[in-house]
Amino acid sequence: MDDIIIVGGGIGGLTLALSLHAAKIPCRVFESAPEIKAVGVGINLLPHATKELAALGLEPALARVAIETADATFFNRFGQLIYQEPLGRAAGYDQPQFSIHRGDLQMVLLDAFRARAGHERIITHRHCLGVEQDDSGVGVTFSDGPGGSARSTVRGRVAIACDGINSAIRKQFYPDEGEPRYSGVNMWRGVTRWKPMLSGASMVRAGWLSHGKMVIYPIRAAGSDGLQLINWVAEIETPHYRKRDWNREGSLADFIGPFADWHFDWLDVPAFIRAADGVLEFPMVDQDPLPRWSFGRITLLGDAAHPMVPRGSNGAGQAILDARALTAALQQDADPVAALAAYEKQRLVATTRIVLTNRSNPPDAILREVFERTHDRRFNSIDDVISRDELVALSESYKQIAGYSKDALRG
Repeated sequence: MDDIIIVGGGIGGLTLALSLHAAKIPCRVFESAPEIKAVGVGINLLPHATKELAALGLEPALARVAIETADATFFNRFGQLIYQEPLGRAAGYDQPQFSIHRGDLQMVLLDAFRARAGHERIITHRHCLGVEQDDSGVGVTFSDGPGGSARSTVRGRVAIACDGINSAIRKQFYPDEGEPRYSGVNMWRGVTRWKPMLSGASMVRAGWLSHGKMVIYPIRAAGSDGLQLINWVAEIETPHYRKRDWNREGSLADFIGPFADWHFDWLDVPAFIRAADGVLEFPMVDQDPLPRWSFGRITLLGDAAHPMVPRGSNGAGQAILDARALTAALQQDADPVAALAAYEKQRLVATTRIVLTNRSNPPDAILREVFERTHDRRFNSIDDVISRDELVALSESYKQIAGYSKDALRG
């Protein structure tokens, strides 16, 4: 079989499948779950990611289910405005920024691939156990779901590990890697149906990690009841955390205390949190960057290659950029080993820089700077604390590193 074998039907795997199909490179997707369902909470698609998805013809479908994000707005924990800037097209980008439910994004990708390539090109209930290779191709061994006893081996030209933070293939090449690196920050996430706040398309960051920080943004348009589906993340510095699991339920009592007095003129934060459909708990963890991803006819992509702390809307975005780069490499070089090496050369350094920057100088560094300068106290005027030029410079610095400055995209 001459197919590219894609292990994992998440955002990275499905974007790669669509990209390969558009390039007339045959592929099949093998997903561990018995059925691909719309699960998760909200994510942001920054302009560098939406540019790639638009090139695949997906912008209209995304626009139907997402919020086109209009602005980033920063507050301290007293509800005082620190900084606001336009985002996406409102900021002069050629591409929009979308805030979207992760499940909605996955369904847009899944529906498009099935319509274009055929339902038979996605095989579910196949849990990767490992991969072998020889001069003519690869053999990927699967069980019938996690813990399943039945075994099958699929042959292909190349294997791409898109199997996420618990990647079996990454583990095969790095068996002694060890546990993830905990940042010292634990996260609780949820979605709440609530009336639109601020612009109705704002990405809000408020507070700081030592005393409680929130990230809040709408991910679905208001229905007939006038309520949007709004994603939120509560982040608190704590030495206590449990092993990473995207689906672990969290408890309100564990984190709502620091936000109990957050009663702003634009949002009653504790009431908003209590109205959530449910709460998920996740430690903010990453892994040290790897020295290499590609091993002959096998390579890693997305979270399997470069798990990063969920800051700056970069996890899904970097997986989408990986998919574009890998497809281009396979188009340009008939030798798959050389193509995978070229893909790694292009993407490993860029993603390593983002992983390390997220640890030391994250996109919400504006909040940290104001917190430290005010010593966590109210201010009379933000101009007394920090200049507009400094705020702009902090924001633009992260865009440059993450690869979504306007100059980088137009280049």
